[in-house]
Amino acid sequence: MSSRADGRVIAAAGGVVWRPADGGGHGGQGGAIEIAVVHRPRYDDWSLPKGKLDAGEHALQAAVREVCEETGLEVVAGRRAPTTGYAVDDVPKRVDYWLMRWIGGSFVANDECDELRWLPPDDAAALVTHDHDRLVIADAARPDLPREVTVLLVRHGRAGSKQEFDGPDDLRPLDGKGRRQAQRLAEVLPHFSPDAVASAPPLRCRQTVQPLAQLIGVGVHDLPELGEEGFSDDPQRGLTAIERLMVPRADAGVTVVCSQGGAMPSVLQALGVHGHGVTGLLPPAAKGSVWALGGRPGALVADYYRDLDPDPDARP
Repeated sequence: MSSRADGRVIAAAGGVVWRPADGGGHGGQGGAIEIAVVHRPRYDDWSLPKGKLDAGEHALQAAVREVCEETGLEVVAGRRAPTTGYAVDDVPKRVDYWLMRWIGGSFVANDECDELRWLPPDDAAALVTHDHDRLVIADAARPDLPREVTVLLVRHGRAGSKQEFDGPDDLRPLDGKGRRQAQRLAEVLPHFSPDAVASAPPLRCRQTVQPLAQLIGVGVHDLPELGEEGFSDDPQRGLTAIERLMVPRADAGVTVVCSQGGAMPSVLQALGVHGHGVTGLLPPAAKGSVWALGGRPGALVADYYRDLDPDPDARP
């Protein structure tokens, strides 16, 4: 597969939109589901809804936008699905997918998609035209992993140098880059439909999630047991707090928690996250990063977002 002269690829994103097969509940782990597949008259094929990234978009933003534009459905993002790759006119194309729960809206035929069908996973896989879509559908149907996340564990944004700050460290604020990271969190994380926000005590933690909390209209609750000092004093209390938040609620809500670099890797390791693709290393937790968590040890969703910056391969 040849690449562009500048080394970039065509970046696209889409969603595996699902709903409980019985029309009720939240389609929890192992529950029967139906998946939305669409017909594209331009290509005369059946596929999952997807499209190219626009400049300034993170892939998740593009995935939700494209699903809404092509289907008219309202969705909530869940765990990541497999990324597929193939060539279009000898140019490499990458498509990032997310599982997305349908929460409202109905399909209206449009220029891109003239038909939508809700089908059980096996029937959807039989109908779609391309093998790479079948791989993504098979992943969505896995009974051993939950489809949704329940906690977004955030490390605070950049806050300058501890040594150069003249004052108590808990009052050290975000710097310019940290404030931009907080704004990006407020732009991207609403696609998970969070309805609660909590923070470790330091000001930089609260400032990191304050723009998101203001946007969704909630306060920032104190969670000292997941700060560095509180977790060091009583690790089990911190683990109990995060495990309690990870238990799926009846209303399928998502909680955002801002913590610190001295606590997050230990919390993640205790949950069974032993490094991002590298066994034996502590899980990464860069400043401004997010771990999307769901399930329980042994059936754990743990998607790492190093940052939520716009994708560099997004088209101008």
